[in-house]
Amino acid sequence: MGLHAALAATGLHAALGATHPTPLTWVQAIVMGLLQGIAEMFPISSLGHTVLVPAWLGWHNLVNSQSRSQSFYLAFVVGLHVATALALIVFFWRDWVRIIGGLLTSIRDRRIETPPQRLAWLLVVATIPAGIMGLIFENKLRTQFAKPIFAAVFLTINGGILLLGERLRRQDAVRQLATRHGEVAPAGSSGGGMSTDPAGAGPRRRLDTLEMREAGIIGVAQVLPLIAGISRSGITMVAGLLRGLDHEDAARFSFLLATPVILAAGLLELPDLTGHLGKGVHGQILVGCIFAAVAAYVSVRFLIRYFETKTLTPFAIYCLIAGVISIARFA
Repeated sequence: MGLHAALAATGLHAALGATHPTPLTWVQAIVMGLLQGIAEMFPISSLGHTVLVPAWLGWHNLVNSQSRSQSFYLAFVVGLHVATALALIVFFWRDWVRIIGGLLTSIRDRRIETPPQRLAWLLVVATIPAGIMGLIFENKLRTQFAKPIFAAVFLTINGGILLLGERLRRQDAVRQLATRHGEVAPAGSSGGGMSTDPAGAGPRRRLDTLEMREAGIIGVAQVLPLIAGISRSGITMVAGLLRGLDHEDAARFSFLLATPVILAAGLLELPDLTGHLGKGVHGQILVGCIFAAVAAYVSVRFLIRYFETKTLTPFAIYCLIAGVISIARFA
């Protein structure tokens, strides 16, 4: 019997105050918190980066824990998700006041008339399939594909999806879709009229003109980001662009839709954070959450302005390059 085992058997190990090394260091908590806050907002897949970055840095304890159904890292990620969702709520609080007010008045009056009421129900319809599919597939897909090589392959695919979305949005069918609804608005205006998308794709369709069926399709598309490497915001934006939205409104819908989805996923798994999985890493979780929330707030503030005039192309190129290099590294 070794010394460690002998001490443990006699109880002297605890009496001497010996401790096991923490499974999550403070540096890892800060880096992964920042990474979650940035990558969740940018269309580059936060889940993919939380697999690839630790692998590149040699943090094998994090890499190995991600493919387990139960681990300390799961508790950590739950905390980061809640922090990210809270940052989105803070940034969009005015929108959420209007949306929740619109939902309540719509239920009371039993009709949908105003833009806030319509947007509220679009979010409800898009959230339902995303929530159901998340409950059914999240754990299985996370444990099966949370490996560096899979994340690298799907990150490359994500780049291809973003590029394809940018190309398809310029087709006549998409332009005609926006024009046919006859409810396009000048940049920065909530009124009617015809204008040109700042990114040069033609008339822009207002967000609240989406049909419920279209919102449902966008919600179904969100099953793909359950795979490490596929971006939630990227998929939602591409789906919105193909329905005639411009980049700014597609990004806004993506962030609004992500809020209840991320928050609900975090709250449902909150027992993992407060239970035995979080034991010994609560301090690191708190620090990671603070960095994640700040990074998410700054990122969404930047992206809302960025997408007023810019496209998804730079993010697509990044995903393709990072994905191919990572494939070469981990194949």
